[in-house]
Amino acid sequence: QVHLMESGGGLVQPGGSLKLSCVASGGTFSSKAMGWFRQAPGKEREFVAAINWSGHSSYYSDSAKGRFTISRDNAKNMVYLQMDNLKPEDTADYYCASASGSSWTDIVQAENLPVWGQGTLVTVSS
Repeated sequence: QVHLMESGGGLVQPGGSLKLSCVASGGTFSSKAMGWFRQAPGKEREFVAAINWSGHSSYYSDSAKGRFTISRDNAKNMVYLQMDNLKPEDTADYYCASASGSSWTDIVQAENLPVWGQGTLVTVSS
């Protein structure tokens, strides 16, 4: 079973950048698709970005497209979310998740992903 832990959240001004990290331990990280989700106060959790097992294919929500970049380093069991041009509406708890399969579609289409991290808080405010 893969265990996930996020880091890198914090307070940033509008227009600023943050890079979130998610480290995986146990299981077979390198063969699984990974994704980032977020949940703002009072709102449902929403998809942000997903990446396939090799890192060569990714997919973004409309709100993330052009501002966020998902990447992974299988040698380090890490997945990242680089967030640029942050907006107040990006304020949320950010979670990484692992799919059962290797394609980013396994993240996007799954109703229940098997493994989640504990989350890291991102606050965008002046």
